[in-house]
Amino acid sequence: MTAEITRRQFGVAVAALAAGLAGCGSRDKTTGQSGPSSAPPQPPGGVGAPVTAQSLGYTVNVNKPGGAPGYIFLVSGTTAANPGADAGKSILVIVDKAGKVVWQRELPPGQTGGNLRVQSYQGRPVLTWWQGLKVGSHGIGVSYIADSRYNVIATLTPGRDLSSDIHEFRLTPDGHALITCYEEVATDLTVIGGPKDGRIYNCHATVVDVASKTKLFAWDALSHVPIAETGATYTAGQVLDPYHMNSIALDPSGNLLISMRAVSTVFNVDPRTGAVNWQLGGKHSTFELGDGVEFGFQHDAEMPDPNILTLFDNHFEGSRAQPGGGLVPSSLKWIHLDFAARRATLIRAQPHPGKLSAGAMGNLQQLPNDDTFSSWGIADHIAEFGPDGDMLYDATLTGGTYRAFLDGWSGDPVLPPQLVLDGDTARAIWNGATAVRQWRLMQGALGGSMTPLATVDWAGYDTPIPLGGRADGYFQLQALDAKGDVINQSPPLPRPR
Repeated sequence: MTAEITRRQFGVAVAALAAGLAGCGSRDKTTGQSGPSSAPPQPPGGVGAPVTAQSLGYTVNVNKPGGAPGYIFLVSGTTAANPGADAGKSILVIVDKAGKVVWQRELPPGQTGGNLRVQSYQGRPVLTWWQGLKVGSHGIGVSYIADSRYNVIATLTPGRDLSSDIHEFRLTPDGHALITCYEEVATDLTVIGGPKDGRIYNCHATVVDVASKTKLFAWDALSHVPIAETGATYTAGQVLDPYHMNSIALDPSGNLLISMRAVSTVFNVDPRTGAVNWQLGGKHSTFELGDGVEFGFQHDAEMPDPNILTLFDNHFEGSRAQPGGGLVPSSLKWIHLDFAARRATLIRAQPHPGKLSAGAMGNLQQLPNDDTFSSWGIADHIAEFGPDGDMLYDATLTGGTYRAFLDGWSGDPVLPPQLVLDGDTARAIWNGATAVRQWRLMQGALGGSMTPLATVDWAGYDTPIPLGGRADGYFQLQALDAKGDVINQSPPLPRPR
């Protein structure tokens, strides 16, 4: 397969996305979202089964007082958790810590998503994610930015002939985006027992200006990292993934910090020259590794401090460990880098109390209150730890999620709440609204005064309200905030006879 065919694959992917997006420039009946024609399609209007913690396979196991506030951002579904899988719906999800769904966006069949999170763009909080088609262990797709009203305000790829990959989409304070990209190319694989004209996935770390959609910088693995560095084994006829770039971040000096799982190495790269400043781990580490520093098949390398590097240490590659399998547990790691002595020292290693071994995926999010939030990938857990290592929050999620984040978020959908009368139940639907604390159901004659029929606590973006046998007249929903004030309401609706 040639590079031209790879570009054609990208064209087919974009065409498929565009076909699914036709007509999506108008507001969606369920979510009240509007945006350009590139906005992803929305779930059909509100009369189907609601997405709940139970339907997602999300179970809260630990939720101690004192944990950080905020909502949890994840992508549910087998295909989202493992881009190489063949089954499962991919759903972008925001839940509260009790597991109640605040917002959901089910992606079209065949598409998957990743990296749903809150970031900042032009000084305002935005919701970002990746969406596209799975190709082996990576993705061909588009990176999305939406505002607090869930309008898609920007879509990005690294260039005309390159697509966004699922692994990284990170916004920077200067209005740029860090995006991973995979491209199939030919190269000599004889050094690892492959053919001279073997096929590989070359990985690119790109910097894109969001406003102009201009690619400012690109660094590819094949040009800087010898194939002999890989831990991957060549199999006849395969397209080898010898690098598997899975994160890009900025260090405090503005250099690119790039994690490549298949070489178990983190690279620090000058974004002006492309030169590798240093590398940690792998076969040619710049630093001597102290006790406990060694890591393998890592994810989400970041530098919160000029001398501290954090990462999710998977420590092995493969499927979920079985009880008694003897695998070393995965852990969150904080590593001190002494640049003068060229030595790396372990500051802290945080395993999960369940001794989880995650053969793929995972992330480490350092929270403002010094807690740490994390996805444990295909080990199917999401957890929060205090600075002392105490587990403050833990949830299981069937199928896992590539990354999970805990952040504040204020969502205000474009359209008003939707009332659905379903037998003896009224359903209060307002997908993505975060200010609602209670629903008040009003009943009365059209044009006349309406009186309260029931008031219930918000129980998710699709909250059921018993009608209590009242069948006559019109019904209306009122959304109440924490003070009990009405923040929005639905149009009056007659009950079907």
